[in-house]
Order: sequence, then structure tokens, then C-alpha cells
Amino acid sequence: MVVIGLPLICHLGYTRKWNTLLNWKVLAALLVFALTITPMLYAYYHQFDLHPEKIIRGRGDRSGIFFIFWEQSFERMSGEGIGTNSSDYFFFFHTFLWVFLPWTVLGIMAYGKRIKGFINERLLYNPKKELLALGGITLIFIIISFAQFKLPHYLNIVIPLFAVLTASYLNQLFLDQKKNAIKVLLGIQYFILAIVFIASALLCFYVFEFQKPFAYVILLVAAAIIINYSLKREGYYYRIITITVCSSLLLNAVLNLHFYPHLLTYQGGSSMAERIEENAISVENIYKISEKYTWALDFYNREPVKISSIEEIGKRKDIWVYADDEDLQKLHAAGFDWDKQISEDQFRITRLQRTFLDPSTRKKVLNKMHLVHIY
Repeated sequence: MVVIGLPLICHLGYTRKWNTLLNWKVLAALLVFALTITPMLYAYYHQFDLHPEKIIRGRGDRSGIFFIFWEQSFERMSGEGIGTNSSDYFFFFHTFLWVFLPWTVLGIMAYGKRIKGFINERLLYNPKKELLALGGITLIFIIISFAQFKLPHYLNIVIPLFAVLTASYLNQLFLDQKKNAIKVLLGIQYFILAIVFIASALLCFYVFEFQKPFAYVILLVAAAIIINYSLKREGYYYRIITITVCSSLLLNAVLNLHFYPHLLTYQGGSSMAERIEENAISVENIYKISEKYTWALDFYNREPVKISSIEEIGKRKDIWVYADDEDLQKLHAAGFDWDKQISEDQFRITRLQRTFLDPSTRKKVLNKMHLVHIY
């Protein structure tokens, strides 16, 4: 609601059309919105409001409806309850630098140009301009930057606004025929394409080396096509678009078809879920002895791993226990024995580091997740 509302407020304020809010269509839209979220509100009411005995983040007697409408947003801002993970006010700026690649420089130029234009006009209304995208980006950026709990994907909500702003900027460059600016931007986009080429080569030939010959063929064909388009004789303005689109296609193809599928094999939970399916192990018969999160395994098994104490495990027979090295030592110290053990590599893949990306040092930062059969 905030992400939709703030840009609209900026637009109404700039155009001075506040009376639009009194239109019957707006009231009808709000009514439809209220009706469509009733299943969610019903679920939250049953899960939380009807169960005041539940302790959630250290508190009982919590209202699910009040939480979803108010608390969850402001807890992220203050860090209360959910915790804090970053006080860096520039976190989303340097996140944007890689999130919006290869359009990053164009996006920053577009934002700066639009800001300068409004300052020069002292925000006086110009029917040929809009404040919706710029205002929405600015206000949302400020709000999420002051949040004490930050995650990169919070930025996803402003990417469409940046895309609109960037497209407008490129169109204006074409209309104004600013050849010098276009030449500079073309050089920058060629440089970004070169960086993308180098990064793609490192990911495919070093970080996670290709295992199948046809993968090399596909990459070489893609590289040849991109080089052909890069050298194609066309106007500088059109070449900016061509080069940037080529960079985007190459980067996203390598990441989504090669890098991330290989990276996920080092997420112990998802790899273990495949082994569980292969061995026809009942997901309802899997336990853990600690409260450590097992989200990946829960997700791919479509069943949360049940928490149990070591004493309760001793009372059960023919079960599987999901454990890390520390938990496995606790089981061994308690006198447990197992006849089957499945082990998978584990790394926190959302926190990539150079040691992991380097194949020669990767084993130093890998842990293990185990699934053992208690008979």
C-alpha cells in the first residue's frame, strides 16, 4: 500500500489534482481491495488473535491483523522484535549498483537529470513532466534506508520506477540529439559489457567450470551473436540500447542457467531434499534436535522438520534426524548409533565470499549437513 500510495501522492501533489481521491472509482477500488484481502485477514485472525497463548518473538497476546497492517512494517524500521542487521544508510545505494546492472549508470544519470530539472523549475507544474516515478523512488529509498533491518530484495519494489525513469531519459537523449552525451554513455555501456563478458567467463570457466561440452558451444555462439551486434553499424543512440540489452541477456542467462543452479547444490537443505526423495524417505519421519532454521529443507520437502529433544529421540524408533556436525556430536555423546547416514555440503549461499568462489579454497568454508537413521 505504501509503495503504491507514495508515488500516487507525489503525482497528485505535483498536478494539484487532490479532488481525484473523491472519485467514486477510488472508493470502489478500496472496497474491492478490502474484499480481496479478507482471506488473509481471516487466516491471521485464526492463527494469532484466537491464540493469545502463542509466544511470537518473545511476546504473547499478539493480534495477527494488527501485525500485518502495522507492526511488521514498523518493526523492520526500528529493528524491534525482528532484530537489526544493518545501520548502513547507503546499503540500498550500493545494492542498487549491482541490482540494476547493466542499466545502472543510465539509471543514475536519469535520476540526476530529473532531479536537476525539477530544481530548476522549482517544482512548478509542467504538463510534459511527471513526479510519480522520481517522487516514489526518493521517498521509498529514504524510508527503507532508515530501516534497521535491511535485505537486498527490499529494493525490488523501486526497480519498475527506475526502469520508467531510465526509459524516459534515453528517449529524451534521442529527441534532444545530444551526441556528446550519447557517445560518453555508449563508451560506458561498452565498458560494462566487457565487465559482464569477463565475469561470465570467470563464472563458467573458473568458479563453476562447465562440465558438458555443449555448454561451451552455447556460450561461444551467444558470445559471437553479441559481438556481431556490438560491431553492427547503427546510430550511437540505438547502439546504447543494443549493447545494454546484450549485456543484460548474457548476464542473466549465465546467472540463471549456470551459476545459481550450481550454487544451490551447496545449500544443504535443498540438496538433502533431493536425496530424501531419491531414497523414498518419509518427510513426516524426519526430526531435528535444535531450533536452528531449516527453511530450505522445509520448503523442498513441503513439510517442516519437527523439533525434538534428545530424550524424546531416545523413545522413538525407525526415525531420521537432520543434524549439523555439532548436533551429530551431541547424538554420539548421548550414546546414539545409526545404521545409515547421508551427508551434503552446506554453505550460506546468501553470503557469498571470495574464499567460497575460489575452487581451490572452497572446501575450507564448507560445512556438512547430515541425515542419520536411528533404528
